[in-house]
Amino acid sequence: MLKLRYTENLIEAGCDEAGRGCLAGPVFAAAVILPDSFKNELLNDSKKLSEKKRLILRDIIIKNAIDWTVGTVNNIEIDKINILNASIEAMHRALDKLTIKPEFILVDGNKFKPYKKISHQTIIKGDGIFASIAAASILAKTFRDDFMQKIDKEFAEYLWFKNKGYATKEHKKAVIDFGLTKYHRKSFCKFYYQYKIDF
Repeated sequence: MLKLRYTENLIEAGCDEAGRGCLAGPVFAAAVILPDSFKNELLNDSKKLSEKKRLILRDIIIKNAIDWTVGTVNNIEIDKINILNASIEAMHRALDKLTIKPEFILVDGNKFKPYKKISHQTIIKGDGIFASIAAASILAKTFRDDFMQKIDKEFAEYLWFKNKGYATKEHKKAVIDFGLTKYHRKSFCKFYYQYKIDF
């Protein structure tokens, strides 16, 4: 069972992102405030769960969370500000949309920028330690997967329904064969430009 709290009595929001290492698509982030009564033995880092379990847990989180939101930063913005800044910005955008103002923010990883003078703590591998961060990781991952499956219908050659925009062998080959789409992160696809130069 993951830990429910970092502080004793503050309203805590857990934050995490998904899609940081992808060649295409936005980075998604979620912010989740869970009640102190929340318990679920399945809840864990989204990367350690099957797609089926993530979707089951998403419904449970949405139904039981005190508040939850999702924020995104698209591929054009990612190219402008870099993926680290984009990931943090996506978290800030998720926090912006919360109806309930958190008093403390828990963030997966080791990088974050202060948000509205609210105290925060970064936790390396926090999505496997704290329930609110794990919940955020699941929402960010599943909503991003939904988005990638949707845009797969526009550009079926890239197999986004399967790889979700990550740099699989098939995805990289599709970039070489068909070029970049409006969803690709140009700063992540330098191999494409190298290929064009070489040939």
